[in-house]
Amino acid sequence: MLTFEQIKELIELVAQNRLQGIELERSGFRLKIDGQPAQSVGASFSAESGAASVSVPAGSAGPLQAAPTAAAPPSPLPAAPAAPAGPPAGSHVLTSPIVGTFYRSSSPDAPPFVDIGARVKKGQVLCIIEAMKLMNEIESDVDGTIAEIYPQNAQAVEFGEPLFAIKTS
Repeated sequence: MLTFEQIKELIELVAQNRLQGIELERSGFRLKIDGQPAQSVGASFSAESGAASVSVPAGSAGPLQAAPTAAAPPSPLPAAPAAPAGPPAGSHVLTSPIVGTFYRSSSPDAPPFVDIGARVKKGQVLCIIEAMKLMNEIESDVDGTIAEIYPQNAQAVEFGEPLFAIKTS
């Protein structure tokens, strides 16, 4: 695994040399640093070790932030994906325990495990998350009613991402 100082040096190298980015993988630790176009300031990086991911703007890594020139205004940063609406009051949010692909049913032609408004019991299968060709059944950890289903079928999900809002009974 890389130290903070080593990651900082890599970010500075990408920014100073105006590289499009680099990727590095060591002992299950994956680091990807994406450089920005010449008009933009800094770089961003994401690191994955197991299921964790981190994003840090390059300007926070130290004195590598460049002042934009008057002739070239900085390009706008891409908009962050819209966060799911807050869970309904009095509900429990079930989050993804792993990184993978979210499936609402056991096969493409099978009905979904649950729909909005369905009553669920603790231990009942709500969905499947496929990770590394393994199908992982995700079970409810509370009794209640499904109030929201956040990801779409066959959508990639991250560790800790909300899957369901369950109104507890």
